[in-house]
Amino acid sequence: MEVILKEKIKTLASRYFEKYRQVRRHLHAHPELSYQEYNTSIFVQDKLRELGIPFTVMAETGVVGIIQGRSSNRVIALRADMDALPIQEENNVPYASTVTGVMHACGHDVHTTCLLGAAEILNELKSEWDGTIKLIFQPGEEKNPGGASILIKEGVLESPAPQAIYGLHVHPLLETGKLSFRSGKVMASADELYITIKGKGGHAASPHQTTDTILTASHLVVALQQVVSRNNDPFSPSVLSICSFQGGHTTNVIPSEVNLKGTFRAMDEAWRFEAHKRITEIVENLAKANRAEIELKIDIGYPTVYNNPALCNHARILGEEFIGTSNVEETELRMGAEDFGYYSQKIPGCFFRLGTGSKQMGITSGVHTPRFDIDERAIEIGIGIMAFIGATK
Repeated sequence: MEVILKEKIKTLASRYFEKYRQVRRHLHAHPELSYQEYNTSIFVQDKLRELGIPFTVMAETGVVGIIQGRSSNRVIALRADMDALPIQEENNVPYASTVTGVMHACGHDVHTTCLLGAAEILNELKSEWDGTIKLIFQPGEEKNPGGASILIKEGVLESPAPQAIYGLHVHPLLETGKLSFRSGKVMASADELYITIKGKGGHAASPHQTTDTILTASHLVVALQQVVSRNNDPFSPSVLSICSFQGGHTTNVIPSEVNLKGTFRAMDEAWRFEAHKRITEIVENLAKANRAEIELKIDIGYPTVYNNPALCNHARILGEEFIGTSNVEETELRMGAEDFGYYSQKIPGCFFRLGTGSKQMGITSGVHTPRFDIDERAIEIGIGIMAFIGATK
């Protein structure tokens, strides 16, 4: 029965490929930033309405559809994100962004397209699979607090409550025609650091009459590196980077204020919050030692993405059945973050990668770059594997 269903899904994915390539091109040409996906939301709603799939609107721009298969207690969620990034596109293609300074540089247009295509297939074959599919078209993945966290607060994992959730993400360094999976820890948590050093400014020739905020900030940048290098288990990936150092305006004045910004990432949730304590201790002690006032804000971001081993293994097996064992690879551990982690902290989740690159076609640019693009043949695979995973126990 599963073999017959797989072949039907493959046939439909091939049949609908051109239709959904055009859907992706439309979405790519009309990107919208996080929490501003109003037209994208309407577009998704219209497509679901055309298919006769009931839906509700959540978190203002999020869309959640329901497809009922044969009667069963099985409820599976399939998730796609919809927002774009504040990047000016540099690709010379017919479907390039028409919005100045905004671009689908992380492939969310592809994710939305694949879920819409999978929805059409699942809806067409709903008399041939068991259970309920919850389609989650999510806003705001690229910006704190993360659209996933908002949807969860509004009850997206209730009524009906999914037993598992799957998400797909483009992978430009993986050739089209391939998928990749990884059990357990997959992506890091991501917290933002905002630090303000204040003190008495003054003439650079008389530093003894000032609180040297530049020197204090410099010590702090160095001291914070000890959080990871001397406190964290070296076999548990973690990174702290100060990425912005702003203070002063001339050569002979010690400024009264310096601002630092950075990121802290970890693969272990317990260590993550222990590190926050260490960061706070270092800031407080350095402030006292240097007679400075230091304000620290740790903006708590996305949790780690954790793939349930049993669920991931199930998805990997389905991937191998769908495109062949030789085309399924192991996803590398990544210190990037994804708000899919909010879902995977609540229910079993599997976040996997869709190969979208093509060295032969010169499609190799990474995500979050102005030349990011995909080999559009990947859309057919994305549509098919999402439908196959959704329909198969």
